[in-house]
This record gives sequence, structure tokens and C-alpha cells, in this order.
Amino acid sequence: MKDVLISYMKQFSDLSDAELGRIASDVEVARFDKGTHLLHQGDVPDRCFFILKGCIRKFTVDEDGKETTVNFYTEEQSVTIFNQHTSDKTSQYSLSCLEECVLVVGDLSVEQDQYDENPALEAMTRKMIEGSLGEMHDEFATYMSQTPEARFRTLLEKRPGLIDRVPKYQLASYLGITPESFSRIQKRLGSPQP
Repeated sequence: MKDVLISYMKQFSDLSDAELGRIASDVEVARFDKGTHLLHQGDVPDRCFFILKGCIRKFTVDEDGKETTVNFYTEEQSVTIFNQHTSDKTSQYSLSCLEECVLVVGDLSVEQDQYDENPALEAMTRKMIEGSLGEMHDEFATYMSQTPEARFRTLLEKRPGLIDRVPKYQLASYLGITPESFSRIQKRLGSPQP
């Protein structure tokens, strides 16, 4: 599984395979069962993740108990809650494993120590974060300008595997529509049923 991590890191670094292998050998890889909550809304995040296998859902729950899905993360994506701008450092989001997951687990309390030991890791991480933030901004701008049907088409085009991996009501929440609207659009477009 660490080969997946090394392959991914190559995109963001000029380090040799041996150097990337050394970095990969120093990271923790752990399995998490389907349904495991990695972070609860209101907790202070102390870990970040990189997905080698599986799917993680990022969501919020309002005061009435309504869940809103913010994103899904799958293989070769990193999952970090950025909350340093808040006074209490608590997360506005929860993270839950939708499938059995194999994750690289980063300890945020020793992150700076790791960067001090390996400056190339810090540069590589910065490039990864910049890429993720750029994609996130592009996706948000597209989302805001699209109709629900166009959002659905974009989902099918850019992330087709989610249809088979994620419950319909969570996909509907992610697209900002009701499950009933999701079903109608899915039927109209003739896409596969999850």
C-alpha cells in the first residue's frame, strides 16, 4: 500500500525513490472499519489522513440534527480540517468512513518536528495542499453556478465511482438537492442506480 503513497508523492517532489521510500516508511498506516468516526464536529482535530483505500465523508450536523454532506474523499486524496483561524480550534465538520479504509495517519502535534527533520516533506506537503485548495475553489465556483442537473452531470463526469460507493441520500445532500430530486434526475439521465 505504501507504493500508492510513494507514487502520489512523486507528483509533488523531485526526491529520489529511495528518499520517498524513507519518508513513506516513517508514516503510520492504519485500517478503519466502515462506520468509524475519525472526527466529530466540535472536537479539536489532532490527525490528518491520506487515503490509500476507501471513502471518507465530510459532513456537518445543524442544531436540528440535519446532516449536510460537504465532500467525499477517496483514494489518493488527503483529508485535513483547517481550523487554525478559529479561536477555539474546534472542527465544524465530522469525518466518517463510508467503507473500510486504509489510511496514512498524520499526527498534527508532531507535524512541525517532522518538517524540521525533513524540509523536503514540508515543501511537498505545501504543494499538495495548494493543489487541493485550488481544486476545491474550482469545484465550489462550478457548484454555485450550476443547476442541480448540471451538478449531477459534473458528478458523473468527474467522480463517477461515487454513484456506486455512496448512499443516494448522501449524494443528494452533497449536490444540494433532496433524495427525490436526485432519483428523478438520475432516472431522466439514465445513469446507474447506487
